[in-house]
Amino acid sequence: MDFEAVIGLEIHVELNCATKMFCDCPNRPGDAPNVNTCPTCLWFPGAMPRLSQEALEKAALLCLGLGAELQPRSAFDQKVYYYPDLPKGYQLSQAHLPLSRGGGLEIADEDGQTTRLRIHHIHMEEDVAKLIHEMDGRVPISLVDFNRAGAPLVEIVTEPDFRTPYQAMEFLKALRTQVRSVGSSECSLENGTMRVDANISVRPRGTTQLNTKVEVKNMNSIRHVGDAIACEISRQSAAVQAGEAVMLHTRLWDPEKKTTVPMRAKFEGPCVPDPSVPVIELSPGWIEKMRSRLPEMPAARAERLTALHGLSGEEALFLSSDPEVAGYFESLLAEGIAPRTAMHWLTTQLLPAVKERRLELSRSPVTPARLAVLLNMLSRDEINAGAARKVLGHLFDSDEAPEAIVAARGYRQVSDPTALDALIDKVLDAQPAAVAEVRSGQSKAVGFLIGQVMQASGGQANPKMIRELLTRKLETS
Repeated sequence: MDFEAVIGLEIHVELNCATKMFCDCPNRPGDAPNVNTCPTCLWFPGAMPRLSQEALEKAALLCLGLGAELQPRSAFDQKVYYYPDLPKGYQLSQAHLPLSRGGGLEIADEDGQTTRLRIHHIHMEEDVAKLIHEMDGRVPISLVDFNRAGAPLVEIVTEPDFRTPYQAMEFLKALRTQVRSVGSSECSLENGTMRVDANISVRPRGTTQLNTKVEVKNMNSIRHVGDAIACEISRQSAAVQAGEAVMLHTRLWDPEKKTTVPMRAKFEGPCVPDPSVPVIELSPGWIEKMRSRLPEMPAARAERLTALHGLSGEEALFLSSDPEVAGYFESLLAEGIAPRTAMHWLTTQLLPAVKERRLELSRSPVTPARLAVLLNMLSRDEINAGAARKVLGHLFDSDEAPEAIVAARGYRQVSDPTALDALIDKVLDAQPAAVAEVRSGQSKAVGFLIGQVMQASGGQANPKMIRELLTRKLETS
């Protein structure tokens, strides 16, 4: 029997707000355990939550950036369950009246066709504390860090529109790009600011029934999401073929064994309206104000970069997928750098160097202004490409100006015809076999001779002038 999968995603995105959702404690991952706490996020009796205006605004921008419709009224509920990471016994979440409904994203499917994958709703909720499981000798212990308790989240619940792991992965990439563009979150699975649960079921292909689903958690990369979904599709299909019932439960993805393992039975506690947080009422004017704050979205930016600067569609989409990268590119253009030069040096030199040093582009010491000075020196033939790459490396380690680095380290390009003539004559005398090959029509030998001259100059010669002078000598001698 041929099966198809029915997949829906539940995506938690942590908002990059300064404070937590319902109190003024810093929302600052990475701090020492249990330092960012107060009676509200520790849930002491009598402490009253106060909804953060920044959290509401960032959540609203995220919803609008995903094409969702903000609801005039939304409200928080008490999602009741008990677990050590939630000692008050409930989580504040919008179960019945979510912040927005609808929305979705278009992706290019595996066959190149455009597919729209819909969002059912997006709601706000507070995060829970973090459990740390360790061993004390041979005794397992669990510790609780309340720094994360109350951190502002939105949960994006999709329709069960997905049929393949590829669609799920492409949707997450597109969602990450959109959310980063509006500035509401860094959306990193690796850093925990985006967490994905996948609900997966299988059915005979061609039918429309919805069968028992299994939820899969613990996926900390987009690739792991795809692998976990593929594994679960295979597991459930084999079970149905063998006549076994698929039970409703939650499983964990084990990336080392590349399989899903049982975690617990699926439990849904009651959700009751919360009386402590007022109903959120959004006026049409406020919604339009939020809409006016949306930045240029990736698709529009890619279209503009293609039209104005002659980039290919693929290049423009690459730049637009990361607001920092696109912003850096346009800053280079504002410094007078040609689009193709900016694109080449940004993608082939700067970004790999930033990644190698484990930096963020926004915190790199190589600002657009500093790189532009270097690229302008290259365009004026003051240095060659090899020297420019060396100077770029120094820019990461020093606050010296590119001109000072070039002067101090002798990187300035040799363009004096007399000096280059002498180097060329020396190479031609030393390489008679290569000269003979050129004169017999073997053009590859020209590149070899140019390389020899560059080596003799210590890499500082002007390669354009070398080619011109060398060609002229070989033709006339």
